[in-house]
Amino acid sequence: MLRITQPPAAATQTAEHPIAAVGRHLVRYTLVLVIAWIGALKYGNYEASAIQPLVAHSPILSWVYHILSVRAFAAVAGTVEITAALLIAIRPLSPRVSAVGSAMGVLLFLSTVSFLFTTPGVAVASAGGFPVLSVLPGQFLIKDVVLVSAALWTLGDSLGAVRGPSARPGAARGKIPAGSRQP
Repeated sequence: MLRITQPPAAATQTAEHPIAAVGRHLVRYTLVLVIAWIGALKYGNYEASAIQPLVAHSPILSWVYHILSVRAFAAVAGTVEITAALLIAIRPLSPRVSAVGSAMGVLLFLSTVSFLFTTPGVAVASAGGFPVLSVLPGQFLIKDVVLVSAALWTLGDSLGAVRGPSARPGAARGKIPAGSRQP
């Protein structure tokens, strides 16, 4: 008699291509590099002055200049960015802490993406307006759509690692052997 069996669910998943594995690491650690670099630049007068018009026109953030100077706010923002970068980087040691850093990254980049809608001069009026973006600040800001997506991916990756490879009910208590099928 011929018996047809199906492999366990875990065995049916396709293996990750080596290029995808390299890409996964590059996304995480180039995001760390970009956030940390931008954060470090916030301590200088050049970057503090450069972000001033973006923040000043933001209905979400403009209030901070009533409390902090341009340089002080830039330093606070830089510290938050460097902290987020460091937390994202420690994913191999602590996925839960890395998830916090990734969530910070998502919020940071969502705030800068919002500048696309609040900063004068983003669209080029002489070229017909939106969707034609000015070089500065429009094209400078649009890259943050990719960066918020990368931060969102690192958040999901870290949260997935927190749950562990076997997130099925009962698996954490040892009742379901790894790789076995649930009824």
